[in-house]
Amino acid sequence: MAQTTVVESYTGPTPQELARKYGLGTAGRLPSLPEYTRQLWAYRHFIWEFASAKVSAALGNTRLGMIWQVLTPLINAGVYYVIFGVLLNTKRDTDNFIAYLCAGVFIFGYTQSVVQTGVQAVSGNLGLIRALHFPRASLPISIALVEARNMIASMAVLIAIVLFTGEPINWQWLLIIPALLLQTIFNAGAAMLVSRLGSKLHDLRQLIPFIMRVWLYGSAVLYPVTKYTEHLHGWKLAVIEANPVLVFIELIRHALMENVTLAGSPMLLWTEAAVWALVVGIGGYAYFWRGEKGYGRG
Repeated sequence: MAQTTVVESYTGPTPQELARKYGLGTAGRLPSLPEYTRQLWAYRHFIWEFASAKVSAALGNTRLGMIWQVLTPLINAGVYYVIFGVLLNTKRDTDNFIAYLCAGVFIFGYTQSVVQTGVQAVSGNLGLIRALHFPRASLPISIALVEARNMIASMAVLIAIVLFTGEPINWQWLLIIPALLLQTIFNAGAAMLVSRLGSKLHDLRQLIPFIMRVWLYGSAVLYPVTKYTEHLHGWKLAVIEANPVLVFIELIRHALMENVTLAGSPMLLWTEAAVWALVVGIGGYAYFWRGEKGYGRG
C-alpha cells in the first residue's frame, strides 16, 4: 500500500518581506531620484576629499602649484588683449577694456574648465567605478567643486585688476556672490550632462575643444556685446543674447564695472541666469541619474 507524504505549508515571512525587513534591494535597481539624492548627500565627505585629491594630483608636480589656477586665465587674457584689443583694436569701443576682457575670460574659463574636464568624469574613472559602489554623480560634482575652488582664487585676482584699472567699489559688488552661485549650479548640471554623453560617445572629448571655441566667440568675451546688435537682428540676436555663459559674464561685468553696456536689462539677465541654472542644473542631474545603472559596463 503506497504511503502518502504530507507537506506542511510554510507560514513564515515571504522573501519580499524578509528583504524589506533587513533593508535589502534588487541588484542593479535604479533608485528613485529622492533616494539617489539622499545617497549622494551621504557621500558628501567622499566628494569633497575626492575633489581635493584631484587638485593635488593635477598641480602637485609643478613648481608653481596652485598659482597656475590664477596664471592660466591671466595669460589667456594677456594673449587676447594683444590680439583683439591691440591688433584688431576692439578696445576703442569699450571703456576699461582690460577689466571688460578679463571678466569675460575668467567667467568663460570657469564653465569651459568644468565642461572640458567633466566629459571624462565617467570614462576617465572606470577603474574606480568598477571597484567601488557609490553614487556616480559624485564624480562630475567633484569636478564642479574643484573648479569652484579655483574660481575663488581667480575672482580675487579679477577684483584686483578691476580696482587697478580704476573701477570704484560699490554695493553692486555683492551681486558677484549670487551670480557665481547660479553659474556654479549651471556648471554642475553641464558637467553631469557631458559626463553621461562622454561615457557613451567617446569621440565627444575630441569635439569639446571646437565646441568651446565657438561658444567663446558667441559669448562676447573678446569684443563688446554691441557687435551683435550691429550685425544681428530678430530671433538670431535673441538666441545669441540668451547664451547662458554670456548672461553670467554680463552679470559679473554689471556687478564690477560702471558705465558698461549690457546685452539686456539687469532684471532680464538675472531672470535668464536663474532659468538656465534651474534647467541645466536639475535637468543635467536627472539625465545623469537615469544612466546610473550603465556606468562602467561594457
